Amino acid sequence: MGKAQHFFLAIVLVALFGAPAAAETPPPIIAPEGERFTLTPAEGGYVRLNKETGALSYCSVKDGVTACRLGAEERAAFEAEIDRLRKENAALKARAEAAPVPPTARPNIAPSEEEFERALSFTERFLRRIMRLFREETSPGGAL
Repeated sequence: MGKAQHFFLAIVLVALFGAPAAAETPPPIIAPEGERFTLTPAEGGYVRLNKETGALSYCSVKDGVTACRLGAEERAAFEAEIDRLRKENAALKARAEAAPVPPTARPNIAPSEEEFERALSFTERFLRRIMRLFREETSPGGAL
């Protein structure tokens, strides 16, 4: 065998046996400039880096659905914010319960007999005026 054949055989062997090693460690998936996240392959999924905040998340794909779990630091901050909002919500509810009811607020009750009769009188006068206008506008024996 000549040098060219040895060289060719070496290239074929590297291509055959070197390819699985390259497939085991794929390069990181780097987001284009201006994108927020960078994904790096990890065992069973990906590590997602938020380039704006520096937060890390572990993402895995199961049954075609991607799920990402927060990193420990990010989760602690998230839970601290939830606790703060719960306390604020409880304080606002207590303040609302302690606030006096405005004096103008009254329960939703039916109108009194006097209020009902007054409204009925206004309606009756309105309808009589409308009918009088229609009669005045129509020609004798004709339609509108």
